[in-house]
Amino acid sequence: MSEQQVEVVTSDATQEHPYRYTAAMADRIERAWQDRWEEQGIYRAPNPAGPWADPEDPRSRAAKLLVLDMFPYPSGAGLHVGHPLGYIATDVYARYHRMTGKNVLHALGYDAFGLPAEQYAVQTGQHPRKTTEDNIVIMARQLRRLGLGHDDRRMIRTIDPSYYKWTQWIFKQIFESWYDTEAVRADGGLGKARPISELRDELESGARALTGDAAGRTWSDLTAVEQAAYLDGFRLAYADEAPVNWSPGLGTVVANEEVTNEGRTERGNYPVFRTNLRQWKMRITAYADRLAEDLDRVDWPEKIKLMQRNWIGRSQGAKVDFTAEPSGEKLTVFTTRPDTLFGATFMVLAPEHPAVPGLVAEAWPEGTDERWTSGFTTPGEAVIDYQQAAARKSDVERQIEDKTKTGVFTGGYATNPVNGDRLPVFIADYVLMGYGTGAIMAVPAHDERDYEFATQLGLPIIDVVSPTDASGAADPVWAGSVADGVAFAAAGVAINSHNDEISLDGLELAEAKASMTSWLEDKGLGEGTISYRMRDWLFSRQRYWGEPFPIVYDEDGVAYTLPDSMLPLELPEVDDYSPRTFDPDDAQSKPEAPLSRAREWVEVELDLGDGRGRRRFTRETNTMPQWAGSCWYYLRYLDPANDQAMVDPEVEAYWMARHAQPVAGAPAGAQDPGGVDLYVGGAEHAVLHLLYARFWHKVLFDLGVISSEEPFRKYFSQGMIQAYAFTDARGQYVPAAEVEERPAADGSESTWWWQGQQVNREYGKIGKSLKNAVSPDEMYDQFGADTFRVYEMSMGPLELGRPWETRAVVGSQRFLQRLWRNVIDEETGEVRVVDGIIDPATKSLLHKTIDAVRKDYDGLRFNTAIAKLTELNNALTKLTAVPREAAEALVVMVAPVAPHVGEELWARLGHTDSVVYQSFPDADPALLVEDTVTCVVQVQGKVRDRLEVAADVSDDELQALALASERVQKALDGKAIRKVIVRAPKLVNIVAG
Repeated sequence: MSEQQVEVVTSDATQEHPYRYTAAMADRIERAWQDRWEEQGIYRAPNPAGPWADPEDPRSRAAKLLVLDMFPYPSGAGLHVGHPLGYIATDVYARYHRMTGKNVLHALGYDAFGLPAEQYAVQTGQHPRKTTEDNIVIMARQLRRLGLGHDDRRMIRTIDPSYYKWTQWIFKQIFESWYDTEAVRADGGLGKARPISELRDELESGARALTGDAAGRTWSDLTAVEQAAYLDGFRLAYADEAPVNWSPGLGTVVANEEVTNEGRTERGNYPVFRTNLRQWKMRITAYADRLAEDLDRVDWPEKIKLMQRNWIGRSQGAKVDFTAEPSGEKLTVFTTRPDTLFGATFMVLAPEHPAVPGLVAEAWPEGTDERWTSGFTTPGEAVIDYQQAAARKSDVERQIEDKTKTGVFTGGYATNPVNGDRLPVFIADYVLMGYGTGAIMAVPAHDERDYEFATQLGLPIIDVVSPTDASGAADPVWAGSVADGVAFAAAGVAINSHNDEISLDGLELAEAKASMTSWLEDKGLGEGTISYRMRDWLFSRQRYWGEPFPIVYDEDGVAYTLPDSMLPLELPEVDDYSPRTFDPDDAQSKPEAPLSRAREWVEVELDLGDGRGRRRFTRETNTMPQWAGSCWYYLRYLDPANDQAMVDPEVEAYWMARHAQPVAGAPAGAQDPGGVDLYVGGAEHAVLHLLYARFWHKVLFDLGVISSEEPFRKYFSQGMIQAYAFTDARGQYVPAAEVEERPAADGSESTWWWQGQQVNREYGKIGKSLKNAVSPDEMYDQFGADTFRVYEMSMGPLELGRPWETRAVVGSQRFLQRLWRNVIDEETGEVRVVDGIIDPATKSLLHKTIDAVRKDYDGLRFNTAIAKLTELNNALTKLTAVPREAAEALVVMVAPVAPHVGEELWARLGHTDSVVYQSFPDADPALLVEDTVTCVVQVQGKVRDRLEVAADVSDDELQALALASERVQKALDGKAIRKVIVRAPKLVNIVAG
């Protein structure tokens, strides 16, 4: 890298105190340095290949470091002070590692498609692109003012055709692939994505037999439409009828995370219904095992790994076939507890289960409990009413844990395969068709949800698992679940579980499960299997503002992908962005996507290059969800100028390279998966975004497009900055900045007042709707960006939540003002540091600070690093003259967290090159040895004294000093000493008796 010439910012002599570090001075310094960084391209990292390769740059031969933040969405409200926390943290980390000699790539872009801009367009008629671009301008200005060291060439926006061309290209690769469970991966494991063309070749040649409904036929026996349908059953991207969260008011399908617990949309508060619509899906379930198992190979917080594993929901159990009466139809359930089959007393189906119509009796069976009928005259009336009510609820609402469980009897029965008992069959909305088989066997004695349902409706409860006594046998004193009034859901031993062919009685959990599963398989009544909570990813929206699918349909409805030469497929201009439905309050209404009205765009004649010439096609009118662009953006940062590929393989291999050593705790023999070296973001995206990105990444790896197996090798989950909000007597939020505190005269709790009325205070999120948002712009104006950065990094550990307090920011400002005064004479503006020998005490403190700050920066412990820098800074203020050796080292160490003042002071100290690429100071090991240490002296386990002792004190000498302590003697109070435990030089523990 060529040397960057710099100069100091000229002070404004017209100011009253022109040489003091004030907010006005900070503003001038920061804006000037931001301009210079941009002019000089100081944060531009060289690539190993392509137009940005620079063999002359020494960084090209250095170790690489890829540091990224989660993709931000450009909100019209701009940033509040909670948003920059992670951006500042990654910037500090990146700046520190530049100083250690690494080639650091740090970039940021915008996840710019999405519902908010489209809803605003529907309301105002303004094109969502303009709204989005205006929002990006606001956010980009705020981020630039923060002084973030991003490579400006790599800024990307998902709404740009040059970007979503490659989103569409990746979709094509997924659509044109299938998952071969028998293919051997490079790591020796089984299962990987392969091109669908290879499956077609195997079917044509007869190397692979047809399965399912086509079993016994040959490929040539199938018509072209049948062949296409058969292949669609294997594709990793496919269209299918699916139960979805349908919001007629929004005119689109919404994801579970976009639905409130009240069953309404987060955006607009519209009702959500459950209905079947044709949707695009991603076959993410094919990767379920790899997605779960490979979590052991990445360096992520354990709580985040657990969240992902729970979402995947891998369960070992058995499928069991019950027989419906009188039709004889099989009702298959999946259970993780086949050992409890003898305790099943009823069955529950999802209201939309296809077997429900065949179970509905014409009349209520004799003796039907009135609680089972919901007051209806016939089962048909009761079932239809319940189904309609369930359709008006979202999956989220139906799964709320503390919701009262409701259900209705179908009038039908099913036979329990282990004992022949007739079990009444109910429908209930807490059972979802999209999970498991949509049917459960209810064992109320050992499942809390089933117990609640059974007690409400007066259904039998049979104990088949008992707690154990000391010998491991069934506890003879236990009275049972009914007597206890609660289900016994823990492990125990089987009881009351036998027939003429099998007995589980006395067996513990694992043995009982294995025995029952084996018996079911021998009898042809079930089989051991693995089930997953995760379902295929719903991947389409009935919206305008999203990536168009590169899909067209012929007259037979067969789907084709567009050739690469036709990408990007851009959105057409439309007059109306609003999705329409026939009746916004009708769950059965169907969507009319905005793109479907652009008939000239939808109906086209194309030559797809398949040798069949020009034909008429119809375009897909759904668009991709917002997740699409955010699934792979980290790869585009690496090579955004490349218009021939999503990323140059050499560039990807360099930046996403595997580490020599796998992460700590990885399974023995596991290879490092590669990926982003540090990825920082909030836990709210810890499941779906990370899961979806991992899925796309693994497909691309299987297909040989990329060399890394995981997108994010190390992920750090930042905490959340929170603040107080205030509500009036109506429960309406009032401006937090206008609320005043009135301390109580008697010392009791303060009260809070706004415009003469007392208001309530609550603590939580920061947001525009809560009227407690503080803009970074306010911080820049009042204190400067560096002070704001220092404050956010010093508030506490990065992974924990922390309260915002504007009044506390002044402490960080004082830290920088002291630093400024240690280098600059505030009366003359001259540099006040002196050359010469540094005194031993200052030198020792300096090197201990260097050593500690290095470790803290590397470990993302920025709050403790700032505390140590503050200690050194304060020590220098007490000196008559500050030694240059200490001043320059301190400036370099402060520069990662306060880069503008770091650059300014570095330049004023006489340097002509940027502080950004200065070598971080190295600590002298000889100066890290402690001359004295603090020894804790305990009596009976309680600290009674602290002694300053020599670091090399002997055990005998330390014991003598401890026993001679007046405080220790007072604590002993004449008691005899039974034992003295000495751990020189830091601990003495005295046991008296």
